[in-house]
Amino acid sequence: MRNGEQRRGVRASALWGSGKRGDGSRSNALWGSGKRRTALFATLALVVLVPFGAAASPAKQDVSAYVTPSLLSSVQVNPAGTFSVIVQGKAGNQAAKAVAGVLGAAKKDVKNLRSIDGMAVDLNGAQVLALAADKHVSAVTLDARVRLSSSSAADTKEKWPFVTGLDKYSGAPAATIAIVDSGIDASRPEFAGRIAANVNLTTLTGNSPGDGRGHGTFVAGIAAGKLSGRDGAAPNAKIVSIDVMDDQGMARTSDVIAAADWILANKAQYGIRVANFSLHSSVANSFMYDPLDKAVERLWFNGVVVVAAAGNYGYADRPSGVPFAPGNDPFVITVGASDTGKSVSTNDDVAAPWSAYGYTLDGFAKPDVAAPGRYMVGPVPVTSTLYSERPDHITDPGYMELSGTSFAAPIVSGIAALILGKHPDFNPDQVKGAIMIGAKPLPRATDMSEGVGEVNAGRSIERQGAPNPNRALDSFIVSDPVSGAPIFDAASWAAKAKGDASWASASWSDASWASASWASASWAEASWSDASWASASWASTASAAASWADLSLASASWADNAEGETADVDSGAIDPLELQAVLAGTLDP
Repeated sequence: MRNGEQRRGVRASALWGSGKRGDGSRSNALWGSGKRRTALFATLALVVLVPFGAAASPAKQDVSAYVTPSLLSSVQVNPAGTFSVIVQGKAGNQAAKAVAGVLGAAKKDVKNLRSIDGMAVDLNGAQVLALAADKHVSAVTLDARVRLSSSSAADTKEKWPFVTGLDKYSGAPAATIAIVDSGIDASRPEFAGRIAANVNLTTLTGNSPGDGRGHGTFVAGIAAGKLSGRDGAAPNAKIVSIDVMDDQGMARTSDVIAAADWILANKAQYGIRVANFSLHSSVANSFMYDPLDKAVERLWFNGVVVVAAAGNYGYADRPSGVPFAPGNDPFVITVGASDTGKSVSTNDDVAAPWSAYGYTLDGFAKPDVAAPGRYMVGPVPVTSTLYSERPDHITDPGYMELSGTSFAAPIVSGIAALILGKHPDFNPDQVKGAIMIGAKPLPRATDMSEGVGEVNAGRSIERQGAPNPNRALDSFIVSDPVSGAPIFDAASWAAKAKGDASWASASWSDASWASASWASASWAEASWSDASWASASWASTASAAASWADLSLASASWADNAEGETADVDSGAIDPLELQAVLAGTLDP
């Protein structure tokens, strides 16, 4: 998408996210912004005791405690807002008494910090001001996130591996992953010795060697990077880089299809079992006619698991639909982005407000699953256009913090590679089934926004067998009369769907689905909608053919013209205390 294009209705939007966490509104900014992990020190080191008069004090407010100036300003402006603070007492457990006084009968999670006579608690602005006036309180400061030590690559601890359970599989074998994107910087230490092939299929001009855009390197880092403290989902997987994007992040659909063709022709030589597509086409279409859908289906029918990003054109308050290939294809694994909240627990996770969800033009519910995709940190070449365009997102030299379903998809690609590393005999339908049945439902997420839930590596990798979520579709796979290759008989499927709205129930009739908490009550009923299918605009073969002709030269892209998402400093990093609990085995996400 180019600058100035509207983000309304069904659009060819990019795969970058936007919007401040918890804010139902969205701006055109599709990125997380702000410098991350800069000037972060231990909490107490941040408290510089200056005379309270140096900070603006509320009118006629009797304040006896030190309050961080930025906190004081915030609570004055927003007295009803919620603030995570540390309250320090003057002596003799005074903090606990003061906090109990402002809470009254209200029940709150409170953490007792005995070494400093302090309490960590979430309070509203009015309660913070009340504590500031309490003569037993010495200071009220923000409960800011802190680093374990420095910001070097060796000790960075991102939250998402612990949320998904992937932290336990860093040494596990994994199948080869093909990354169809803007290329990969092969000089990065994250990929040393593991890039099996590096192919350039871009026909657009303005494509630099390696990864001139930077997006593909980031995606590959999330999928299979290997560096202490910055491991990807499957750090032992080999990678095949297929460059289809120019330096501005644009690609012709025909080049993306050529990438699928290349994978099909070379999958045996390089052991490719998973293909990641963190992109989508710019023309809404039916999967029955879309050439990119047909290309990824051919991979699927020939043993390659296809993982596609849902897209970032979603709305915080309603479904957007998922009309673009390849994420609209019912066979492939379509991935939405989750916002992991403030903890490694999935109980506070919701869909990122820009993550697309809803029905495809053919009536299929998408995404299938979700994975963390907001405030992700990954490697980006310092010479790339992405790196120069977004200096406020640079966290360390050669690393950026970005958001989007583009970065949720490679987590699922990594899990798929790990499943195949343990179960090499699984076919793509079984891998999809293992991922879906292993996902954890998110109680706070809007129905359908996260598919069946957020991925959980252990529950999916350790399954000895998996049900087939594509069972109802598989009966329409036939042999091409010319080539003999398996293809989808769209005409027969359409006739069946038109005459029998319940045809899709066959996918969920397997007894093993019953063990999934979502099986009969939600996803099984929502997975296909005859109402959505009946309203599809592609019903006319002639109009579908016209769309197909236009699509063949259209761009499969993501927008980079995002501005304005408010920084959420260090939100992607795991809290040090939570990390200790996870490592000690006392906290299970």
